[in-house]
Amino acid sequence: MYDFSQNHFRLLGLEPAFQIDLGKLEKAYREIQNQVHPDRFAHLGDTERRMSMQWSTHVNEAYQTLKKPINRARYLLQLNGVETHEETNTAMPPEFLMQQMDWREAIGEAKAEGDQARLDTLDDELESNTRSLQNELTQLLDTDKNYAAAAGAVRKLKFMEKLTSEVHDALEALEP
Repeated sequence: MYDFSQNHFRLLGLEPAFQIDLGKLEKAYREIQNQVHPDRFAHLGDTERRMSMQWSTHVNEAYQTLKKPINRARYLLQLNGVETHEETNTAMPPEFLMQQMDWREAIGEAKAEGDQARLDTLDDELESNTRSLQNELTQLLDTDKNYAAAAGAVRKLKFMEKLTSEVHDALEALEP
């Protein structure tokens, strides 16, 4: 029987870390889903079907959490008793906030002008900065165990995700 108290990493056979092997995550997810998928329990009683649905839901939740870097970082922080307080703690270094304002302005101008090339350039720039933040999180979470600083990096990453989403929305709007 499955132990619902296992953390997501243990469930999927991974060490708790920000830097994980996504191929191993995918493989473990598929193997477990194959074992617990509700279709395999359709011929059994209500209790077994309900348990299989719960297992499947829990495995899906674990996979979705660990698959996305920002969710994985939040989860690791949570496992270590640290909350990111993204909704209430918006304090950021002034240079980061200035860069955010510059990017927002550039996105707005590129949208207004329908400048796909500029939006593509901004997308590349944001992706590069996001990768840098993810590398920083690897250092902070996996090596330094500096969870307070990692919470700040997660808040920055959330800003980056919002900007990237704005660029992608603007690019989609330009598609014929």
